[in-house]
Amino acid sequence: MDFKSIIKEQREELEKIEKEEKIIERTGLNKSKESLKYPNILAILGIRRCGKSIFSYLLAKPHKFAYINFDDERLAGLKSDDLNKILESFYELYENIDYIILDEIQNVDNWELFVNRLRRTKKIILTGSNSKLLSGELSTHLTGRYLDIILFPFSFKEFLKLKEVKENKVYTTQEKAEIMKTLQEYLEIGGFPEAYKFGKGMISKIYEDILTKDILLRYNISKKEEIKKLAKYLITNSSGEITYSKLARIFNIKHVSTISNWISYLENAFLIFRLERFDFKLKQQFIAPKKVYCIDSGLMNSIGFKFSENKGKVIENEVALELQRRKAKENSFEVYYWKDYQQNEVDFVIKKDKKIESLIQVSYINSKEEIKERETNALLKASKELRCKNLIVITWDYETEEKFEGEKVKFVPLWKWLLE
Repeated sequence: MDFKSIIKEQREELEKIEKEEKIIERTGLNKSKESLKYPNILAILGIRRCGKSIFSYLLAKPHKFAYINFDDERLAGLKSDDLNKILESFYELYENIDYIILDEIQNVDNWELFVNRLRRTKKIILTGSNSKLLSGELSTHLTGRYLDIILFPFSFKEFLKLKEVKENKVYTTQEKAEIMKTLQEYLEIGGFPEAYKFGKGMISKIYEDILTKDILLRYNISKKEEIKKLAKYLITNSSGEITYSKLARIFNIKHVSTISNWISYLENAFLIFRLERFDFKLKQQFIAPKKVYCIDSGLMNSIGFKFSENKGKVIENEVALELQRRKAKENSFEVYYWKDYQQNEVDFVIKKDKKIESLIQVSYINSKEEIKERETNALLKASKELRCKNLIVITWDYETEEKFEGEKVKFVPLWKWLLE
């Protein structure tokens, strides 16, 4: 196999993208540069096609570096023994290198020992579309010697940069109208860079690639149609409660553990994420139903339902996703939902260290008249039970502070909360 030609072509492709396309600086790029100063392995994890390759290229660009992307059909079936030949090709092409980028490294079996050897003399950037990339042999060998970050599809903040809409401290009516219009577009198309480059149809293609490469082939699943139906069901029912036993009945799967495993595979591929119900008793938390959310609103619109059909679900999903972004930046940040025996429900419980920091409801409202009493009542009940006074309702376009039964509730428009 002519590794040198492949390496050269892949590098030229990245350079062409940087030169010809609009590249926005992603949140976390500067922090990642700092991270590489000390531990010499940085793993960039995230859903397929969210921008990991360009992110890693921008990190290494100021240095002498080599790059290879293993998500290339010409490299299919590569063995760990071939990695040395790739290293030789790097040296033949570039002579001296300080940084090595191994893009989508999970496609090569037994890559860990090679990376462990390399990191003694080089700075290594790994990317992977599987959240369990570092849970195997590498983590055993590299305790404390690597850092990992999660890259998501574009956030709303990043999307504004892409659309060249300026953020201000104070907005005129016209500026606010432009932000609201941009937010609607963002919620409809989502945050995959290629959805803007090639059109919304690209989202379905990305989804099929994730199902095929990151789930069906990786886990060698025989019941292909069943897991595809499950994925579509979960995305369509995003923000809803699930139990594994109910899903097993719906899809006529004999063992509940099969459903549990399949959902883990979808989560490992960053397609969905789960929230647990908050309970002071860990056992109750473990056995209670979970809530499932989708990694991107554009995916929901392509695979599940349209934004126009269910605005409340889409904005709740967006809040859940933004909370995951914040959680990824802060170790002590935990997110749950809350529900009591009377079925009062609060969408999000934010816990930092051992303290409940805030309670958040999400509601598609534009005026005081649209405030739903059951939602504020649930907030007040959770406030008492969880001893939390920071009560927030994220709205579509309504902003105020009001008191309910002596407790202050803050109403914040979604766009403003996303830009905090």
